[in-house]
Amino acid sequence: MDVTRIPAGPDDRATVFAALTSLNGRDFTLPADASTEPVLPVGEHWVASGDADLANGVVVYVHGGGFSHRNPPLMNRWADLLSRDTHRPVLVVHYPLAPAEPFPAPLDAVLATYRELLAHIPADRVVFYCESSGSALTLSAMLELTPAEMPAGVVTASAVTDLSLAGPSIDGNAPTDAGVNREMLAFLIGQYLAGAPADQAPQSPIAGDLSTLPRLLMMAGGAEALLDDTLRFAEAATAAGVKTQVDIYDEMPHAFTVVALDDDNPTGRVVRDRLARWIDAG
Repeated sequence: MDVTRIPAGPDDRATVFAALTSLNGRDFTLPADASTEPVLPVGEHWVASGDADLANGVVVYVHGGGFSHRNPPLMNRWADLLSRDTHRPVLVVHYPLAPAEPFPAPLDAVLATYRELLAHIPADRVVFYCESSGSALTLSAMLELTPAEMPAGVVTASAVTDLSLAGPSIDGNAPTDAGVNREMLAFLIGQYLAGAPADQAPQSPIAGDLSTLPRLLMMAGGAEALLDDTLRFAEAATAAGVKTQVDIYDEMPHAFTVVALDDDNPTGRVVRDRLARWIDAG
């Protein structure tokens, strides 16, 4: 696998924590040139901003939130940035949430939405962007697809890949993360699995056959508890023959990509630039 380490500036870690703690008070109103009108008759939530054009393809966005939570205004604002940077409309997947609708309902919803999209656009013009628990759902979905259905690529941010919580960094990095620890992860994953085995695929994607996956860009914070979920999955995917790029942002906690909401944030700018270039390169 190809690993790039992005160094942290002197104030970057404090800026990330400030951004995470201030989310509830932020205004996520979309810019005037952002449209939420459906681009295709698929799903209910789309964002197309700036010069986004369906001819360039589609980004499918699968949000995080511990399988149990979502923040639609925040999701739409992030989709707006994705749309601007990739020049593509973004389909935002609102999958059912645990504990009311546990596994396999969220995974089934991601698969159904994507397969509905494939009735309108070729798979090689679709890229997935997914965060945290949404990464587990997306990578699990990849295990269920046929080769003809496989998208052009998948981008993960602070991915969950091993629901058995076997990664050493879960304990080792808990003191440096943003409140993410084994107890919290076990509770959220338990709600999602509702008794399904944690060490089996597709629910735990690292346990599956990764050889058919599309190319991957996996972003993670160097200080986050789930760092090994990215590194171990990337190693396994690479061993299975998958072209895998890993970006490690030094000293950054879980969900550090939130700083990309601020155009003037240096780390956020790097995240957006590297993500867009990777998608364009495909």
